[in-house]
Amino acid sequence: MQLFYEPDILTNGGLLSPEESAHCIRVLRHHSGDSIQIMDGKGHLFEGTIVVASPKACSVKINGQKSQSPASVQCHIAIAPTKNIDRTEWFLEKSTEIGIEWITPIVVKNSERKTIKPPRLEKVITSAIKQSGSYWRPTLKGLTPFNEFIKTPFDGDKFIAHCHNGHEPHLKNVLQKGRNALVLIGPEGDFSRRK
Repeated sequence: MQLFYEPDILTNGGLLSPEESAHCIRVLRHHSGDSIQIMDGKGHLFEGTIVVASPKACSVKINGQKSQSPASVQCHIAIAPTKNIDRTEWFLEKSTEIGIEWITPIVVKNSERKTIKPPRLEKVITSAIKQSGSYWRPTLKGLTPFNEFIKTPFDGDKFIAHCHNGHEPHLKNVLQKGRNALVLIGPEGDFSRRK
């Protein structure tokens, strides 16, 4: 069964967004009476029946709902976007599939890319949750300077992934069960030693 994303499906009277409506009716050729599934990205999956098959505002009657509790442990990844935006988009897709809760693009001294297009990245995340069937959508924060980001409070363990030589332990050996984790991932030129 085809899966659609509508974050406000319960509060907007069962309407799909214009983009999802067009995809449902024009591209997939659904009609009134067809059954579809809608996720809200907030832990709910809805079973519904198309009532009005309009490509601008498809209306759905909700027949049932499944819910999933949020993960007991939360993971936040702060990453410097790569020069090739395709790599950043791939990262967002995979992060969404494995259940990362927050993603913050950061700008550091060695960053190759200092601007991003949030609407495009949000579309990548939407596509990934629909593909993976995840009930939860990660939160994509705005592009944040590193010095500003590290001042943000975080309740959990903090880690920095880097390429400097040394005998640092592997992340899998230091993660503690039941603890939230924040992982900083630097740019292609890695973090500067000062950071």
